[in-house]
Amino acid sequence: MQLPSALLENAVSEFSKLPGIGKKTALRLALHLLKQNTDKVRAFGEAIVRMREEIHFCQRCFNISDTLLCSTCSNPMRKQDLICVVESIRDVIAIESTQQFSGTYHVLGGVISPLDGIGPDQLNIEPLLERARSGDINEIIFALNPNIQGDTTIYYIQKKLLPSPIRFTTIARGISFGGELEYADEMTLARSLQHRMPVEQLRV
Repeated sequence: MQLPSALLENAVSEFSKLPGIGKKTALRLALHLLKQNTDKVRAFGEAIVRMREEIHFCQRCFNISDTLLCSTCSNPMRKQDLICVVESIRDVIAIESTQQFSGTYHVLGGVISPLDGIGPDQLNIEPLLERARSGDINEIIFALNPNIQGDTTIYYIQKKLLPSPIRFTTIARGISFGGELEYADEMTLARSLQHRMPVEQLRV
């Protein structure tokens, strides 16, 4: 793509690094910003930089937060003895949009996938085990994407915690096996939470 300005070309190059943004869309975004008031563009840029520099990850559940503890973990109205284990922050947003869950979360930051070189030590599994072993947790809901990697991660965590008085459940398979949680419609996701199923006990 031949552009008349090196500055414009640099901006297009940076926009195109965003997921789902191709060169044409990046050019459209850059040209849109050129039409805007300088103050608006500056505010846009400052908002992005401030987000990156000042945002926190909750010390307890690893959700994004403006403070050391996220609004869910610090909310006394949430069921602190109920943990919903998810793969990513996007999954937290998806579940919260259903308005059907009143517990807390734990964001693993991925799932165990040996083929991709991702092991338990690279995920937020140990902090989850510490929360579970505190004696204050009654139930752990595994809301991981229904695929081999998700099931492997559930197996690993459950094995680490057994024997345990904690009830282990997983969201109902209204979420199709191999599907992505964040793309499920709100009704299906809400019903999956409401009709969660016990995780089959492992033999240890």
